[in-house]
Amino acid sequence: QVQLVESGGGLVQPGGSLRLSCAASGFTFSSYWMYWVRQAPGRGLEWVSAINTGGDTSYYRDSVKGRFTMSRDNAKNTVYLQMNSLKPEDTAVYYCAARMSPASTSYDYRGPGTQVTVSS
Repeated sequence: QVQLVESGGGLVQPGGSLRLSCAASGFTFSSYWMYWVRQAPGRGLEWVSAINTGGDTSYYRDSVKGRFTMSRDNAKNTVYLQMNSLKPEDTAVYYCAARMSPASTSYDYRGPGTQVTVSS
């Protein structure tokens, strides 16, 4: 049974930091590209970051570059998103997702999400 379980969300003031984690099970984690995607209220799903299978290359949407860092630990089947200098516009439900082929147009697996709220 495939599971992706996110944790680490919460309420933080603007300028603050959070570290999201996503624990994976039920599939060969090290063979999958991993992603963080988010959905803000009233908006569609938005790609945030991606990391390759080996964890040595990551990609970010422009609005989070320099503030967010994605990493993975294949020994622990876990992926992380370190979020610094958070802004109110980062408020969203954050999901981790897995995709075997980076060229695919859909995710193979996605977790239930964790809420991140940035507000004073």
